[in-house]
Amino acid sequence: MTFEHSESAPGTHEFDVVDSRTVYAGAILALRLDEVAMPGGRVAEREVIEHHPAVAVVALEGDDTVVLINQYRHPVGRRLLELPAGLLDKPGEDPLEAARRELAEETGLAAHDWSVLVDVALSPGFTDEALRIYLATDLYETDRPTPELEEADIEIVRMPLDEAVRKALAGEITNATAVAGVLALVTARASGAPLRPADAPWPGMPTAFLDRKADESSEN
Repeated sequence: MTFEHSESAPGTHEFDVVDSRTVYAGAILALRLDEVAMPGGRVAEREVIEHHPAVAVVALEGDDTVVLINQYRHPVGRRLLELPAGLLDKPGEDPLEAARRELAEETGLAAHDWSVLVDVALSPGFTDEALRIYLATDLYETDRPTPELEEADIEIVRMPLDEAVRKALAGEITNATAVAGVLALVTARASGAPLRPADAPWPGMPTAFLDRKADESSEN
């Protein structure tokens, strides 16, 4: 399929969606098939996975001990060293409050000091899934709810930050969120780059799947 078009300079084309249909919608994601106008007048199909936004926490004890979790991940069939993390699965949920909740649920820890470490578009070639990683310091113990399902098997792992960096570079920590968070922290420290406040705007937070769920609830 092609449309009449005018030539546009690279970086200025509008990738309009001319048609869209939902192939699948489940509990944590939906698969959408879009027809997108391409430069040159063609229209191409693009598969898009809508996903909940997510948060993760680099929880730092003292100056150099990072709190990780070792968690079974069924799609890859093994346990991975990860940061405490979770989904924002309620419309209007505050990302910082979600991060506090996930830190408590997965480690039994809370923090007095929070800041935004880095925002990540996890795989923008096929999904809108995005993640905000926080830095949490001045930790203290708090109530941990009784874990369920895979979380009942979580092992808490405390590790020197430089060892976590070594494991990431050696391919021993492969979870993308953990790699991004650990390397972002050491880079920020080395460069002196300031971190954003914990309530900084998050313009890249995806909303399509949350909006879809809200529409479904209003129809029921």
